[in-house]
Amino acid sequence: MSATYDLNERPDYDDVLQKIADYVLTFTVQSPEALDTARNCLMDTLGCGLLALRFPECTKHLGPLVEGTTVPHGARVPGTSFRLDPVKAAWDIGCIVRWLDYNDTWLAAEWGHPSDNLGSILAVADHLSQKRVASGELPLTMRDVLEAMIMAHEIQGVLALENSFNRVGLDHVVLVKVASTAVTAKLMGASREQMLSALSHAWVDGQSLRTYRHAPNAGSRKSWAAGDATSRAVRLVDIAMRGEMGIPGALTAPQWGFYDVLFSKTNKDQALKPEDKQRFSLPQDFGSYVMENILFKISFPAEFHAQTAAEAAVTLHPQVKDRLDDIDKIVITTHESAIRIISKVGKLANAADRDHCLQYMTAVPLIFGTLTAEQYEDGFHAANPVIDVIRDKMEVIEDERYTREYLESDKRSIANAIQVFFKDGSSTDKVAVEYPIGHRRRRKNGIPLLEDKFRTHLATRFPAQQCDRIFELCKNQSLLEGTPVHRFVDMFVI
Repeated sequence: MSATYDLNERPDYDDVLQKIADYVLTFTVQSPEALDTARNCLMDTLGCGLLALRFPECTKHLGPLVEGTTVPHGARVPGTSFRLDPVKAAWDIGCIVRWLDYNDTWLAAEWGHPSDNLGSILAVADHLSQKRVASGELPLTMRDVLEAMIMAHEIQGVLALENSFNRVGLDHVVLVKVASTAVTAKLMGASREQMLSALSHAWVDGQSLRTYRHAPNAGSRKSWAAGDATSRAVRLVDIAMRGEMGIPGALTAPQWGFYDVLFSKTNKDQALKPEDKQRFSLPQDFGSYVMENILFKISFPAEFHAQTAAEAAVTLHPQVKDRLDDIDKIVITTHESAIRIISKVGKLANAADRDHCLQYMTAVPLIFGTLTAEQYEDGFHAANPVIDVIRDKMEVIEDERYTREYLESDKRSIANAIQVFFKDGSSTDKVAVEYPIGHRRRRKNGIPLLEDKFRTHLATRFPAQQCDRIFELCKNQSLLEGTPVHRFVDMFVI
């Protein structure tokens, strides 16, 4: 670049954008394990959304922006009577499935919850399925939804394997926006050029900061951030399919692209040095790996890095419950990511603050033997001051093996260990849990519990007969895959 002009040669679309688009447009899902896991993921994600409808702080966000709005062939929000345009429906569905931090998780260099993408997928598929039937065409089926889920999981998860957005202060919902943009573009019939345009706008948008997930600013935005991302994805696809031009160098443009502005070590007064530039690493091709290895939250509505800590605490509860006043200290042995994300001391300001506090999520099951969504609420916390007394006695230390095996592809453990020491010099055993019940290594034991979780959540919203119909359909892979999307969603309408 000269001091007086830029060389204006428009580039081809960045290679990462092209790889994502080509994957979505050409990949054929052939893995029975991925399809079976996607079916279980669908059940679990919708169940989490239904449970969230019990919480007014969530439901206050739902519904049309203008009361009374009627949308022809509008997308439905499960568990409600709302019929909305796909952009707002994606927001609402994404909000409810993420609200309680109870849906699936992916842990690597970046973290996230790929089932968040169901917000855009289900909203768009429901709307299009109704619209097609009204025009005398064949509807979309739930097989289309499951395939879109597998691809969205894969895009978000593979981009997360070796690329840490959190280390540059960005929230993982950027990957929700990108993945949702790609798969909803396919559902909406986008051409390759239209998909690339939409993807480029997703990266150029500017991205959410992680500050709402961390002390001292943790708050409820983290519960609707993914819904916001899925909604934006649908809007960007609509813009692209109206013929809006893309930004081919969205990632790589010197000085102005995503890499230089948001993903590299920056010095605003000087040009970036080569050693400060960061680029995405894609260590493997896109396929169905992420869905096959996804982590389910089965036992506890808790940030995933604390799942094994809560499980260990429940194990220790019988030994501790009658000796709370005798506790001298509690040692939590964990991994680096848990320390960086959820280890905090001091006053906890709200429910969202508590469900991202390792010490709180350990104290509650130690004291009560359970950890439920209601136990994060202000009233429960205020009524049980012993929780903060126990929190103050906790020490958190890192085990380097736990940190190392968290990232090893053949392990991907999420280990925590707890030991309680008493004032008389005695102690409990050190209880370690390295793989939570929702891990692929524990699938055989986990899936029946995941189904029980789904049935429990259905019962919070629907009568028994309707719950049975929904559950039996969701249990039958071939029948579910052949069901038109709008007929499936009909079953979840109030």
